[in-house]
Amino acid sequence: MRPEVYARMLLASQHLLETTMSLFKKILVPIDGSNTSNKALDYALKLAQADQAEVRLIYCIDELSLLSSHEYSGEMVQLARENGHTILQGGMALANAAKVKADTRLIDRIGQRLGESVVDAAGDWGADLIVLGTHGRRGIGRVLLGSGAEQVMRMSPVPVLMVRGFD
Repeated sequence: MRPEVYARMLLASQHLLETTMSLFKKILVPIDGSNTSNKALDYALKLAQADQAEVRLIYCIDELSLLSSHEYSGEMVQLARENGHTILQGGMALANAAKVKADTRLIDRIGQRLGESVVDAAGDWGADLIVLGTHGRRGIGRVLLGSGAEQVMRMSPVPVLMVRGFD
């Protein structure tokens, strides 16, 4: 191969690398403290490192589930908030250790499904990627348990990276 052709190929490759490496600048990561969401957070932090992106960690309080519970009380909501703050602090510690610029938000929207809360948070912040964990359930398991990840996929105006959790 002639040196000038090789040089042009290198320049084209470098340009392609630079444009794809900065594809995502704002990555939204819903976390809940589970192994599945921790795995998704790990993927998101690696992507953020590669793209020099910032990450927003969110914890959504599922008040619809709390409202349908027979034991719903203000105490339960307060405990859910405290748990959310603890989980977000743990996520921030991981982001700081990875040297990724990150912040956190506790999402507490009464009467809204988790998927809607995630999609709204992505839109409000201007995220260009959502990374979330999924259990990968199929069939009757998905029907009975519902799928927040599937709901996010259907509703999201931005790409969604679903990270399959541990089975």
